[in-house]
Amino acid sequence: MADSHVGVHTIKSHGVKVLRFHMHDWFVFLLLVGIEIGLNVIDPFHRFVGEDMMTDLKYPLKDNTVPFWAVPLIAIVLPLLIFIAIYFRRRDVYDLHHAILGLLYSVLVTGVITDAIKDAVGRPRPDFFWRCFPDGKSAFDPLTGNVICHGLRSDIKEGHKSFPSGHTSWSFAGLGFVSWYLSGKIRAFDRRGHIGKLCIVFLPLLVAALVGVSRVDDYWHHWQDVFAGGLLGLTVASFCYLQFFPLPYDTEGWGPHAYFRTLAEMEQAKDRPSISLADSHVQQQEGEALCLVSSGAQGRVDEAETRPVIEDIENGRRQ
Repeated sequence: MADSHVGVHTIKSHGVKVLRFHMHDWFVFLLLVGIEIGLNVIDPFHRFVGEDMMTDLKYPLKDNTVPFWAVPLIAIVLPLLIFIAIYFRRRDVYDLHHAILGLLYSVLVTGVITDAIKDAVGRPRPDFFWRCFPDGKSAFDPLTGNVICHGLRSDIKEGHKSFPSGHTSWSFAGLGFVSWYLSGKIRAFDRRGHIGKLCIVFLPLLVAALVGVSRVDDYWHHWQDVFAGGLLGLTVASFCYLQFFPLPYDTEGWGPHAYFRTLAEMEQAKDRPSISLADSHVQQQEGEALCLVSSGAQGRVDEAETRPVIEDIENGRRQ
């Protein structure tokens, strides 16, 4: 990780500026929060479930190995602690803000897509039988052959949300973003052959994968649900990371685009005074030449006196 920087941009010095610049992004974020809440309130599509389909839906109804409340801790709180720790070392508010905004968008966009697909598909969970018939006594419509559930409404509603896995997609969205982030900070792909750095890059992905495996072990999801959720979360995380940061193997992969853009603007601001001084010097020489030429027209200056000044002007313009 780079420790030497041209400028330091702290929350106190540049925080308000960064927030104002990304004000609309935060408004859209709040809008996505509302959409996510709405997707969890509405009922999913109740797909047809016949008696012959129950063979693969009779797995036992178990508690979650990774409870619902633990997913935000894994996918959001843990990455935030990493971002804050790096901020106290680098003092770069651009890095902190963009990492937080990118992470939140990664998780929330993934959540919206996941829940929208869940509601639209309505795939039964592997334990759907016991959600639908908690007493073990099945009932089917004699005309259509569809199930007639008599379990708790909340259990039945949740039973139609198997595809894709929300636990898995959220975990890969948050921890996948962290994996990208750490690979840039430690310069994992600097072509120096320090392969041990990859252990740091893969560790968040391993945790996300174990969350996905637990969903299959708990019979809350089919393996296809977990695979799709992981792929979805990691894809969204990649897009959100690259929106703010260069690729990790880039020479500037350790910092956000905004940081280097700010440094470039600072360098341009430093060059402007010197350019202005050069222009004023040329203008002064041009003025002297005009005076000399005017005097020469009156017979008081000869060509030998004006030539050095004119040559200086031409040399200045070429430079």
